[in-house]
Amino acid sequence: MRLLGVGVCLAVLAVAAPAVSAQADTGGPGDGSRDLRGTGWALKATGRDAVRFRGLAAVSRSAAWVAGSKGTVLRTSDGGRSWRDVSPPEAVAQGLELRDIEAFDERRAVALAIGEGEASRVLRTEDGGATWTESFRNTDPRAFYDCLTFFDARHGLALSDPVDGRFRLLATDDGGWSWQVLPAAGMPEAQAGEAGFAASGQCLVAAGPRDVLIATGGGAVSRVLRSGDRGRSWNATASPVPAGDPAKGVFALAFRDRTTGLAVGGDYRAGEASPLAAAVSSDGGRTWRASDVPPPAYRSGAAWYPHSRGAALAVGPTGTDVTSDGGRTWRALDAGSYDTVDCAPDGGCWAAGEKGRVGRLERR
Repeated sequence: MRLLGVGVCLAVLAVAAPAVSAQADTGGPGDGSRDLRGTGWALKATGRDAVRFRGLAAVSRSAAWVAGSKGTVLRTSDGGRSWRDVSPPEAVAQGLELRDIEAFDERRAVALAIGEGEASRVLRTEDGGATWTESFRNTDPRAFYDCLTFFDARHGLALSDPVDGRFRLLATDDGGWSWQVLPAAGMPEAQAGEAGFAASGQCLVAAGPRDVLIATGGGAVSRVLRSGDRGRSWNATASPVPAGDPAKGVFALAFRDRTTGLAVGGDYRAGEASPLAAAVSSDGGRTWRASDVPPPAYRSGAAWYPHSRGAALAVGPTGTDVTSDGGRTWRALDAGSYDTVDCAPDGGCWAAGEKGRVGRLERR
């Protein structure tokens, strides 16, 4: 779906980031944190003020990748003190939009560039971004790829906005080296105007080895589509997050496990109200209920804090909110602008957004 004036069906970048040790780095909240009180984003200068980073992969407290406009990909292995430019040369030359990152390990990665027709591409690296190989280029002018997710290092999916009235999916079983369009027979019909939002790399998310979910907006109601067989068959359910307009809907999903999930969204237009901007599910996305105290404005990204049953973060252009009760109530954490957020297993949480902004969650 087009977002903020840019043709976007999510460019997801699944990039392998180095598994850097965080032994000496105690800046994160710590694995035992339950409510993230006393934390905030510490800005990490990237020197790329003209780039908007909507793609992010948190590898550890020390290592992270960001991807965004103008074909830009950066990587840090020292907690954000320095960044290495590992942008795919062709992506830079053609100004491709890179919107998400999934890190397999310190060298292997898959990237999805978004856009109409041939602007949607998949790139893969096995050497930490030193070189990239194109493994898919969209040749169907009706397709517009939004998001990418992986179940494991071999199996993954990429999501396109509807083609012939149904969302289209690509599948890989070799780590992104080759891709095939899945049959559409198991996909529910799309609503008029329904699409995915390429805002944070989180409109398509895996929840375990076989479960995967799609967040939608733009239609009469916002929906979450769920599959338990890696995208072969689907069920759709309505979400309480308001839709009914091309700028409204669910923008991001985050699942702690197969059953417990968060949905965030709203209206991305600046100054527009976004009531009921978050919802929760306790049955794998089959049903959703509105948060009792939602974030006060549109939120485009969400992430669970590792090893905590109730702590999570939601980010957007007007700030960051946190929950300690699994998404039922949210409170403000930070007023800075971020588009996406991701947390690593060691508790290292990162956020990225406009004007080259990248932050790491640290104790104040």
